[in-house]
Amino acid sequence: MAQRRTAWTRLTTPFANIPASTATTLALAMWVVVIGGWALLSYGRVVPNMFLPTPGTVLQTTYRMSLDGSLFYHTLTSAKVVILGFIVSSLISVPLGLWMGTYRVVQAPLEPLVNFIRYLPVTSFVPLFILWIGIGIEQRIAVIFFGTFFQQLVMISDCARSVSRDLVNASYTLGTKRSEAVWHVIFPAALPAILDTLRVTMGWAWTYLVVAELVAASSGLGYISLKAMRGFQVDVIFMAIAAIGLLGLITDTAFRVIRARVAPWAS
Repeated sequence: MAQRRTAWTRLTTPFANIPASTATTLALAMWVVVIGGWALLSYGRVVPNMFLPTPGTVLQTTYRMSLDGSLFYHTLTSAKVVILGFIVSSLISVPLGLWMGTYRVVQAPLEPLVNFIRYLPVTSFVPLFILWIGIGIEQRIAVIFFGTFFQQLVMISDCARSVSRDLVNASYTLGTKRSEAVWHVIFPAALPAILDTLRVTMGWAWTYLVVAELVAASSGLGYISLKAMRGFQVDVIFMAIAAIGLLGLITDTAFRVIRARVAPWAS
């Protein structure tokens, strides 16, 4: 009884660690609930199959498209678009965000403009990107870039501003030059938060994928979703959604592993 009470106390204590086995069991239980509810609604004909396909139908479609290679082709195309757009965005937003969060002279002109642009709907820029860039992978990468860059910039600048001033002042006392403080003190201190920001905005990049591939695309998971919608192939739409979700889960896990390796003190 005492052991059960101790275990329950640990589970209900804010921010308390729980055993890895417990976390895995709870995660699997949630998946069972979600998939079980889906199966109940679809196999039980609570929702017609033309609107909600059964898990078996989606698995059959996945297997069929895997055999002919089309699933891997469209998946690799989408992954290429998202990763390239995200990398370009991150390479610019990380240093610029650090300077924006550290130096008022950089923040003053950039912050109003960035806060204005980041509220603009990405979908409204798709026709403009087609006019300016043309039809091709560059246009889709531009959509991913535009959807993530300004959000990253604001969040990374906040990460830099959250670094303790005492830490920066202590570095000056130990001989750090003011020109070196950004990369030698502020960047390492903000690194865990920056990695968390990149992980979150990577999720946004995957959500913008469908927007990027809805217009003037001939391949990708968003493209086959639109094509399936026209033919009312709901099983293909569900398969594409699941593929995007799985890819997002993989990248999210990768960022968590990188953070644990690069910044173990913040785990």
